[in-house]
Amino acid sequence: MITPEREHKIKKALACKQPTLTVVLENIHDPHNISAILRSCDAVGVVDICLIYHSRQDFPKMGKKTSAGSLKWVDRRHFSSIEECYEVLRREGRKIYTTHLEEDAAALYDLDLKQPVALVFGNEHDGVSEEAVRLADGNFLIPQAGMIQSLNISVACAVTLYEAFRQRKQAGMYDTPQYTGIELQEKFEEWSAR
Repeated sequence: MITPEREHKIKKALACKQPTLTVVLENIHDPHNISAILRSCDAVGVVDICLIYHSRQDFPKMGKKTSAGSLKWVDRRHFSSIEECYEVLRREGRKIYTTHLEEDAAALYDLDLKQPVALVFGNEHDGVSEEAVRLADGNFLIPQAGMIQSLNISVACAVTLYEAFRQRKQAGMYDTPQYTGIELQEKFEEWSAR
């Protein structure tokens, strides 16, 4: 049995979830980066993230302390290849955008992040793979004015997610639940048991 306060908090969070906004992480190995990304995902209502690793053993160990409980509220889907992940995302009707410094990259603020979308972030050293870029629907970068043209992966993800949050909030997508009534009830029951 959950308290009325807990029930209210769960229902309020579920009403703001954005099932058409997905984050994809390709070979991210630092558990602190993943934890920070999970926290940002939870903060803006991302339902799940896609984790691409060559084998399940590559997934770093996550501690409850470093993830601040976000492991509990953001689901994770594991994939062993870009093709497998993108195939699932396309079946779900999502546009796929990678973060990669290229001349033809669009500025983050020019993307329509209200549509069903998956945002792909690469690992700490090499960024997204060439395959991920080649198979995506587009590529974007976060405009910057400094000498170093890169951000920490968790910071880049947070900046990007908050632009999606801004666009979706302006469009009223947080005012009306994105789940159907049945889906909300199912999710409520699932979350109440967590």
